[in-house]
Amino acid sequence: MSPLKRRRLRRMGLLGGTFNPIHLGHLILAQTAMESFELERVLFMPCSVPPHKRSVNLASAEHRLAMVRLAIETDPRFDCSDMELQRGGISYAIDTVQELHRHNPGMECCFIIGADTLLELHQWKKITELLGLCRFVTVARPGIAHEALTPDTLQLPPPWPDTLLRDVCRSRMVDIASSDIRHRLAEGMSIRYLVPESVDMYIAEHRLYGGR
Repeated sequence: MSPLKRRRLRRMGLLGGTFNPIHLGHLILAQTAMESFELERVLFMPCSVPPHKRSVNLASAEHRLAMVRLAIETDPRFDCSDMELQRGGISYAIDTVQELHRHNPGMECCFIIGADTLLELHQWKKITELLGLCRFVTVARPGIAHEALTPDTLQLPPPWPDTLLRDVCRSRMVDIASSDIRHRLAEGMSIRYLVPESVDMYIAEHRLYGGR
């Protein structure tokens, strides 16, 4: 059951991903979007099977959901949903946003993405329909120059490129990637300061990602 059913929200941020594992970069992304776009709440949505990336060393749904819950448990601005995990199969954003609207009529859904994902939106399932259902808010991330984001590079029909580019904000993002964390764990290296302490302890306790 979506935690959004607890109370009616006017503007909610949605942050999806594998969270394999969740790290401080995800939390900074959520906070930046919340402050820049005046969101009431950010909902973290771990996916079941990612549609646009290979599932390399993907921890179980149980573990990924548990780590997300640990990471956000002390921040009342953040919620977590297992909607995509319960649905199973490939997790398409269009299905999730439609379900969120059914449960929360009248709510504005703001899909939070990084600039690298903005350049890939044209590949998403039923993207023009999805753009009509939710607002995409983009937080600039390391490795993607703001100048590289143009109507031509987005490869979408008008008016969507201009609409999307109006909702891009800059952030002092830290360059952390889940793949790098998994690599460090496999090599027996510390992930301190990259993930919340509770997540670090959970990974160690359950010996995830080849760590000891």
